[in-house]
Amino acid sequence: MTRLDPSLRFQSACTLLVALGAADISYRHGRAFALRFSADPATAALWPLIVDGLLIIATIELWKTRQHTTGQWKAWLSFSLGIALSLCANVASAPHLNPLAIAVAANPPLALLLAVELLNHALKRQHDDSTTEYQPRSLSTIRDSTSNDERQACLHSLEREAFRLDAEHRLTHQRPISADTLRRHLGIGSHRARTLTRQIREQHRLTRPTAA
Repeated sequence: MTRLDPSLRFQSACTLLVALGAADISYRHGRAFALRFSADPATAALWPLIVDGLLIIATIELWKTRQHTTGQWKAWLSFSLGIALSLCANVASAPHLNPLAIAVAANPPLALLLAVELLNHALKRQHDDSTTEYQPRSLSTIRDSTSNDERQACLHSLEREAFRLDAEHRLTHQRPISADTLRRHLGIGSHRARTLTRQIREQHRLTRPTAA
């Protein structure tokens, strides 16, 4: 597992503080917003919790899927919906509809949105940097090898590394590794990455126990 450097730890702590402050302010404003628009006291007390709960779930999903691009749109849609609802409730709480009052009221959800986005980018950047620290021999190196035996050995080493990465990915994410993830980790082309992915899935299909 990749360890966070001190600056990322500090950024994560600051993001948590922003989230806690935004949650406290948004709860009070959300409750007042719900009461203002004819909600009963019980509903008004639960409404901001639903909105903040959606934001928390979406934020966790964004961090979990930061290494993948295919599953993030649902998390961003949920996060954006939560931010929009929180923004409406906070802006509606402004005592006067002038620019300064609206800016103060809108600050909590907007600050949370920017803090989460900045942290998400920082985590992606650290992951990209960490994947370049170790790169197995690339295909260009393999092609330049003078011996056919050496080329075969390098290809087998590449396959072993791909299977190892797939095992780690399955353990962490409970799903097979993608060709794009293999490409980034191994520093190989898309065609080779897809070939290795097919080999991995075929091996798992052959070794999967059959029902009696």
